[in-house]
Amino acid sequence: MAESWVNYAERIGSDLHLELPGPGGRRAALTAALRAAVRSGRLAPGTRLPPYRSLAADLGVARNTVADAYAELVAEGWLTARQGSGTRVAERTPPLAPAVAAKASGARPRACAPRDARPLPARHDLRQGTPDVSAFPRSAWLASYRRALHQAPNEVFGPGDPAGRPELRAALAAYLARARGVRTEPDRIVVCSGFAHALRLLFGSGGGSGSGDRGGGRGGGGRGAAEGAGEGQVLRGPLAVEAYGLPFHRELLAAQGVRTVPLPLDGHGARVDRLSRERAVLLTPAHQFPTGGPLHAERRAAVVDWARARGAVVLEDDYDGEFRYDRRPVGALQSLDPERVILVGSVSKSLSPALRLGWMVLPDRYVGDVLMAKGEREAWASVPDQLALADLITSGAYDRHVRRMRQRYRGRRDRLVAALAERAPHVEVSGVAAGLHAVLRLPRGTERSAVEAAARHGVALDGLAEFRHPDTDMPAHDGLVVGYATPSEHAYGAALEALCGALAPGGTRVS
Repeated sequence: MAESWVNYAERIGSDLHLELPGPGGRRAALTAALRAAVRSGRLAPGTRLPPYRSLAADLGVARNTVADAYAELVAEGWLTARQGSGTRVAERTPPLAPAVAAKASGARPRACAPRDARPLPARHDLRQGTPDVSAFPRSAWLASYRRALHQAPNEVFGPGDPAGRPELRAALAAYLARARGVRTEPDRIVVCSGFAHALRLLFGSGGGSGSGDRGGGRGGGGRGAAEGAGEGQVLRGPLAVEAYGLPFHRELLAAQGVRTVPLPLDGHGARVDRLSRERAVLLTPAHQFPTGGPLHAERRAAVVDWARARGAVVLEDDYDGEFRYDRRPVGALQSLDPERVILVGSVSKSLSPALRLGWMVLPDRYVGDVLMAKGEREAWASVPDQLALADLITSGAYDRHVRRMRQRYRGRRDRLVAALAERAPHVEVSGVAAGLHAVLRLPRGTERSAVEAAARHGVALDGLAEFRHPDTDMPAHDGLVVGYATPSEHAYGAALEALCGALAPGGTRVS
């Protein structure tokens, strides 16, 4: 006899209709019924499912049967389970169209529907660039926010200082010295909203707060101190950059009229011996983005020597320096010469890109010009957020969060490497000693087909070619850039399974 209309209105105010067959295969039947209800859209994202005990009693099955079915669907990404919130339908893409749903269920498609006419929607986000945002330390942040607001002087709620709150600059100076080996003072730190904002301030032709205000120089500033900067600019090109990097940064610089000159890469990082008459160089020395690996010690010294000889400056993008797994920490390049290196960092990878909090550690001669570019009033970084971050750092909660996430991401990286070794041994995994992403090296000529195969399996990721500078003469390599930090914990297993399915022998078709 089939059971139906599982009623738990007394708990969530709605009915759940499930059709299960008679005795035999109860867990598999329950799993299939719940999966079908989610896939069809009958169970909407966010819907809370009944507790194990209630559903088991209504269906006349063992409690463990319900628990095992829920666990399987959580691992596949259909459901989420969080203490205090119960088991819910995962937030995911809209229900599949009828033709695609029929294909997913094994039904024969209609004769008029072309085969593989449209790839499945991207259910799994393995793009680089973001941490696991579901792991944001909400309780710790809330506690720091409350303490910061309770202790804040009244001036905090007035116009913000463009340099940033002194509490945050002092906390950053101590933290960066301890964790990254940076040599600086709070007065040399300027708070910004992230790396892109820093580039706009350094190379923009007018920056500012939007109100037209201009602040007075500070810290030995003044326009002449910018060593050749154009009108309204702190720095100007040409700017040497790594041959592989974020295209968004190159586009931002091009919009400011800055010409970028690509430096080839090899196993030791950027070929800084190719530097010549550029005015500055932008590097990711702790973990080259996206190919991975630190800049070799001899090249770190060589690029500082070049900057000294040329009167130039090195821009250090310290985007994920806290996350290292199989090697000793690589200190900041800035420590070799604080007067020739500008270090830029943020909490986009360690906490969340939504906070819009970053910092520039500047040589003394650039501080005044950067503040002039920002304007008299802070228009980017929320002052209460700055105070909350300062408290998070000084209380030790930030360190605890970073250590916890370092362990989690290392575990995910290990699962990725092991799964690919078993399912796709032709794929070489590289750049995984640190950071939040991996580069999967592919046989020549297969990158495009691999990206398309991933899309057919519902996986969003980037091909390595997306990050290649259009003017570089270094040989191209086929590969995929996989952000293993991006999915939430409950969704990572399903994302990894889909990726392996796309990359397994026979899973890709060469176009």
